[in-house]
Amino acid sequence: MSRFLLGLTGGMASGKSTVARWLDEAGFLVVDADRLVAELYAPGGRGAAAVAELFGAAALRPDGGVDHGAVAKIVFADAEARRRLEAAIHPLVHQRFQEIASLAEGVVVYEATLLVESGGGRFFDLVVSIEADPARRLRWAVERGMDEDAARARLAAQGDGEARRQGAHRVLHNGGSLADLRRQVDALISELRQKSEPSTTAPAS
Repeated sequence: MSRFLLGLTGGMASGKSTVARWLDEAGFLVVDADRLVAELYAPGGRGAAAVAELFGAAALRPDGGVDHGAVAKIVFADAEARRRLEAAIHPLVHQRFQEIASLAEGVVVYEATLLVESGGGRFFDLVVSIEADPARRLRWAVERGMDEDAARARLAAQGDGEARRQGAHRVLHNGGSLADLRRQVDALISELRQKSEPSTTAPAS
């Protein structure tokens, strides 16, 4: 079986995680960039060392892991600090994903919010972006328990999404019902299975 790399992206509260769950249920290996970041930010992790180098020991917890709250306050108030953090962490996350993907077969899905913006899209056979209206995304984020001011700040930090949409091979629109999104994902699943399965056509004699 061949390996097919799918990059799954989309802004905060766009429905990306729901799509990732459906792809996982379809039997594909799904790797969440946020979980890789958590691994890197653990005590002794390469990400924790990078954060300490950028922002000092105050950005770490007493156990040496990254203090997410402290880092969030820094990067969401300072665009340059956010860019420096992304430049340091994104290559480490992508490297870890490549290590995982190299051991897999079939469809491997990489779920990452800033996949295109970080320049990682070129490493994937297909990049799919999940898109939803910003007002809906704000409402969904608040419904999930996020403070509204924090949600607005994160949406603003992610920009208007134009670069993401331009960099994606395909856009799935989450502007209607959940069933409508599911139909789009089911079509994608069928396509991915065809791409990853070996050809059964007999060689010409």
